[in-house]
Amino acid sequence: MTVDIHPAFGVWITGLLASGKSTVTAELVQRIRAMGVQVTVLESDPLRTIFTPNPQYDDRDREYFYGSLAFVGRVLIEHGISVIFDATANRRSYRDRARGLIPRFIEVFVDCPLDICSSRDPKGIYRKAREGKSTNVPGLQASYEPPENPDVVIHGERDNPPEAALRIIEVLFARGYLIRGKNP
Repeated sequence: MTVDIHPAFGVWITGLLASGKSTVTAELVQRIRAMGVQVTVLESDPLRTIFTPNPQYDDRDREYFYGSLAFVGRVLIEHGISVIFDATANRRSYRDRARGLIPRFIEVFVDCPLDICSSRDPKGIYRKAREGKSTNVPGLQASYEPPENPDVVIHGERDNPPEAALRIIEVLFARGYLIRGKNP
């Protein structure tokens, strides 16, 4: 399948740590690039070290970080590069700010029970929180506010990532953010 040239868009993939956001993001990016669409990922972990070199993970720190992330995403989108935000953004206001900055925007919620996320824990964040070595972990010491009306809901404990990516792509087509082209 090919896709005609189109204005860029933003997709914010949110959910608890270890819910499956990065796995879905990787599938989505691969499929969108295969259509010939220029897309990049803004992932919170590597960018946090640049935007907030000594992160405290408190509300003030997160407000600044997610505001910066949304701003950078908007700049990229204005320059024709679609952006996938792979970031927890534990408060709705952080994601709403991005929605306000980016007119062509969808929000994807990777819904996964905390106990499943905690059992996955590839970075050891939940373990560190239980040991008192980490504070303000969304879902434990910090609240996580799931989207009230996400454009797509993915069930991180059971949905197949390639199929989840296709569901997101279908919403992008339905919104006119991607336009079906003629196959060669």
